[in-house]
Amino acid sequence: MKTNRREFLRTAAAGIASAAALRSATGDSLIEVLIDEPIATIAPQIYSHFTENLGGVVYDGIWVGEDSAIPNIGGLRKQLVESLRRINPPAIRWPGGCFADSYDWHDGIGPRVHRPKRTNFWVDAQEWSKNANRKGPQSYDPNQFGTVEFARFCKLTGAQPYFAANLRSLRAQDFDRWIEYCNSPAGTTTMSEQRAADGERDPLNVRYWGVGNEAWGCGGNFTPEDYATEFLRFTAWTPEYGVPLSFVGSGPNDNDLDWTRRFFAKVGHADALGRMWGWSMHHYAWNASGGRTTDWNAGKTDALRFDASQYYELLHEAGLMDSFISSQWSVMGESDPRHHVKLVVDEWGAWYAPGTEPFAEALLGQQSTMLDAVLAGLTLDTFNRHADKVGMANVAQLVNNLQALFFAHEDKFCVTPTYHVFDMYTAHKGAQSLRTMLSAPSISYARNNATGTLPGLYCSASLADKRLTVTVTNPSLDQTREADLGVRGATIAPGASAKVVTLAAADAHAHNTFDNPRAVEPRQDQIQASSSTLTHRFPPASVTKVEISLT
Repeated sequence: MKTNRREFLRTAAAGIASAAALRSATGDSLIEVLIDEPIATIAPQIYSHFTENLGGVVYDGIWVGEDSAIPNIGGLRKQLVESLRRINPPAIRWPGGCFADSYDWHDGIGPRVHRPKRTNFWVDAQEWSKNANRKGPQSYDPNQFGTVEFARFCKLTGAQPYFAANLRSLRAQDFDRWIEYCNSPAGTTTMSEQRAADGERDPLNVRYWGVGNEAWGCGGNFTPEDYATEFLRFTAWTPEYGVPLSFVGSGPNDNDLDWTRRFFAKVGHADALGRMWGWSMHHYAWNASGGRTTDWNAGKTDALRFDASQYYELLHEAGLMDSFISSQWSVMGESDPRHHVKLVVDEWGAWYAPGTEPFAEALLGQQSTMLDAVLAGLTLDTFNRHADKVGMANVAQLVNNLQALFFAHEDKFCVTPTYHVFDMYTAHKGAQSLRTMLSAPSISYARNNATGTLPGLYCSASLADKRLTVTVTNPSLDQTREADLGVRGATIAPGASAKVVTLAAADAHAHNTFDNPRAVEPRQDQIQASSSTLTHRFPPASVTKVEISLT
């Protein structure tokens, strides 16, 4: 339902300002930032990433080998490392994903020349391109990229490693041994000596450990109660080696409240919730020509050839994240009323039909357009607004797969619009999330012989050292939104200009490619601010960052 501007202003005036001040607004939309209503500190880990040995993510994407003619740092693609370092990634999740629950970490240690070659979990995926080399490292893993190589990749980029442990096909003892290999002090155990022989004498100090992945599906087809038993077994009496371990439980597919309620009830009954730092949730946005489908292999739209209805429906699916977080948090609180456990959305993003992958071996690769930038903006804004609930989030995936930040193949490399959104949002990391009030004309679109609606704008705001950052996503394909941005509880520095960075394009289908890597880039501008408000025009299908200095 559309929000009547006059009704909003009259309602807002009672709570946040005088009616006279608000009636002076000139735009068609209004954003109010309430300085005196902080939510929580935005965990930097909300801006984390996900890698899996899937298609071209690891081999060709991250790992090119030390003898490659492609510039590399110890076998790691140099251009990827440097580009990722610029956005300061907090954490990177590996080795999966579904691949994790078929992976034996022992295969990825020791001299590379002696490491075994294994069949990849994804070898029989239906989405393989008919032109792909099905006998390469994407199908038969040579294990050249293992624990130490991943840890070095994280260290070079400034990220903390987040390991997903194999619960489906390995033992709890293997989990203990992996932690020992990573974290035991130098020279104290056989595993630490092996780590030193692999080139890392000092402990890797890995804190984040996922106990399985998608235990309701590819991670074992468990019931919540059976998975709870396994979680308790895997995490019981695990040595820490001086590193506080943050265990992440395998949570629901989308918003499965029954899975969460039953798992928490059993673990809570065992008085073991204190062992768990995070509870994962996975949510991908996709739609078919007739709307959302329960079959993840059926009828997804094309990443480049989407119409207005499909564009808006995909954003509608992404926007469900807001209600999913709230409802999961509520159910978690039934057994964990003090909310010791945080939500970890360690897989999120857009998922399209095959056919737009950047090269044949990039299984589940897809082109990334301004639609994906808008989806990333509204999703990150959602996480910021729920900073009291979300402890980590990991976009899926980093390179050559799903909503990637990068494409990399042989000697070719480029960033995607999603990368630019992450770059723009870095100012939110570690800042104080603030409550906002928003009014904008809603969007109506055709949806399954009915009418769907979307909010006219999405936003979030944070404050750090008197620097106010407001990010705004305009999902409309054809409407510019002129918004009055008001600050309540503080004053904008006299004579100050607000710094504005906008990511937009004339067409929402616009995207970067190896041949045209700068087709979509942000632009910078400044706007003059008054003592309490500023007005800005947010272009269609855009993501914008506004930074303001407060007194």
